[in-house]
Amino acid sequence: MSRSNALRVLKKPSGLSLRQPCISTRFLHSSRPLSAPQDIAFAFDIDGVLLRSSQPVGGSENAVRQLQSADIPFIFLTNGGGKSELARVKDLRSKLGIESLREDAIIQSHTPFRDLKHLHDKNVLVIGGDGEKCRGVAQSYGYKSVILPADIWAARPDVWPFSSNFSSYYDKIAKPLPTTENLKIDAILVFNDPRDFGLDLAITIDLLLSSQGVVGTLSPKNKDPSLPNRGFQQDGQPELHFSNPDLWWASSYPLSRLGQGAFREALEGVWAAITGGAAAGVTLQKEVIGKPFQGTYEFAEKQLRRNRERIATESGRSLPPLRKVYMIGDNPESDIAGANNYKSPHGTEWVSVLVRTGVWRGGEPAHVPKMISKDVFAAVQWAMQDAEHK
Repeated sequence: MSRSNALRVLKKPSGLSLRQPCISTRFLHSSRPLSAPQDIAFAFDIDGVLLRSSQPVGGSENAVRQLQSADIPFIFLTNGGGKSELARVKDLRSKLGIESLREDAIIQSHTPFRDLKHLHDKNVLVIGGDGEKCRGVAQSYGYKSVILPADIWAARPDVWPFSSNFSSYYDKIAKPLPTTENLKIDAILVFNDPRDFGLDLAITIDLLLSSQGVVGTLSPKNKDPSLPNRGFQQDGQPELHFSNPDLWWASSYPLSRLGQGAFREALEGVWAAITGGAAAGVTLQKEVIGKPFQGTYEFAEKQLRRNRERIATESGRSLPPLRKVYMIGDNPESDIAGANNYKSPHGTEWVSVLVRTGVWRGGEPAHVPKMISKDVFAAVQWAMQDAEHK
């Protein structure tokens, strides 16, 4: 798309200024506006859109209250995670000052891991997050045998000797392994940003090179040119799942910080150095979810539809088919790319809106949104007006 065409897209359909979209005051009443469109919904990123450095940003409280008063369903679709959905919504309630926020409005990067039911009875290695919070989240999803890298390190500190500096931290969270002999790991689930890149990277590489996912083994099939992928990951090694592809995220630091995507890139680089990588015909076999991937948006739309059904039941009225979902985000590479490329199984149009309060700091976005707004409050006002143009 040319720059001139991109700018035309950004200005449609109402010709509103990209710097200051017009605000329609009729949507600010406390009771449900009779003219509020009932065939739309919203998806909000959290960090950089609703919050910045754990503080509300861009009129986020008023934007959310406005949708609540209009009975317009919304979800918080974040590539963040590392805690339970209930803990996340409690955190949002506190920071936004809105006690009525529901747990079913939260979709974190790892929420779709709930659906990997074939792994619920297996040994899964859960990577990332503070302490053992992600162990608890995985268990709440139905996983019965959850192992952390800390557990393996506590049993065999020589698996990564450099983590001895963190021994006081691991002593608090490590649990005994299911077995000390021939421990088999069936899947690796990266729930959140790793805190100890070295340990997590070393154990992940070990398991990807193992025989049958057994800790401390090495597959004889590795480097076999007669096998697919030159024998790598062809010997019952664990499935590898990433919940979040983001290279960057916005914090209180003036520059964006490295996220879970940086860990994946590091793993890919080490994997290529060991196996020969693409030049040798070897790929890292993995699944990546989170924004901008199709599966995460399908999961999100399914939840939005459930939330609309609940609203219809509670209000005693029928709702028209869902026509549009406005995805409001701060990251062109995830929020905007995901909404632009998503193919809804139901034919719902997803409309991308980029705000200036987070990762994106100006210039032509890598993925062009339908609208650029100064903040989330302005974005909601524009979306409400846009929705009137059928």
